[in-house]
Amino acid sequence: MNRPARRLGRTALVVAAAAVIGLVGGTAVGYGVQADREPTPLPALSQAGLAYPAKPLADDKRPAPLPAAEDRQAKTDGDLRKLLLPKPAGAKDSGFSYGDGWVSLARYTDLYDSPMWALEDQLENGIRRVASTSWKSGAYRTTEIRLVQFRPSDVRGAYEHAIGQMDYMPEDEHAGNEGDPIKGSTNGRYYLYPVEREPGYLDLYEARAYFQRGDVMVEIFMYDTKKISKKDISSVAEQQLGRL
Repeated sequence: MNRPARRLGRTALVVAAAAVIGLVGGTAVGYGVQADREPTPLPALSQAGLAYPAKPLADDKRPAPLPAAEDRQAKTDGDLRKLLLPKPAGAKDSGFSYGDGWVSLARYTDLYDSPMWALEDQLENGIRRVASTSWKSGAYRTTEIRLVQFRPSDVRGAYEHAIGQMDYMPEDEHAGNEGDPIKGSTNGRYYLYPVEREPGYLDLYEARAYFQRGDVMVEIFMYDTKKISKKDISSVAEQQLGRL
């Protein structure tokens, strides 16, 4: 049982007041002593030497630039399609590819419920270009990967696009769950959708993955008439992440 707090007694109040007075008085005295003293001259500024060389380094002493394999900016500034995960051995054309691998902004935003709003929103976020690949493996499994690149000066566009897509995944009309983190990614997740069943049709299974890496946002879609495992979608996402 909790006891009520005791009121501060008269003696305690007197001691507390004396402590406050002592603190204020001591501070005032200290300021007075300091004011009566002669100002102490500051030590002379000294600079033994500059931290950087006085003259430009010779060409043979300059650090070598990062190789393209280690320079992420150099990789994404090139042909973005080359960073797409290659089709697995034995995979076939999915039948709904984008020809040369480039997706126009108009065609990309046309995939949304409100294409005009999506186009305006993506242009404001600094969207630059979209590359895509897709393939069919087995009887019905189809996989599509899109690399959505934004201006390198504003990585926020890629991040917000990825987060924006993941925000609605927990809704019942979509995955209906929080998904699982993609290994090696700081913000990516993959999701398994509940199976869709309708009389007269084959079952439909769906999985998705979203993540952002620098100025590139990645979205992966997988469909099948048979169950898709977490390993199936996470493996593709991790491989694509590795190529970036």
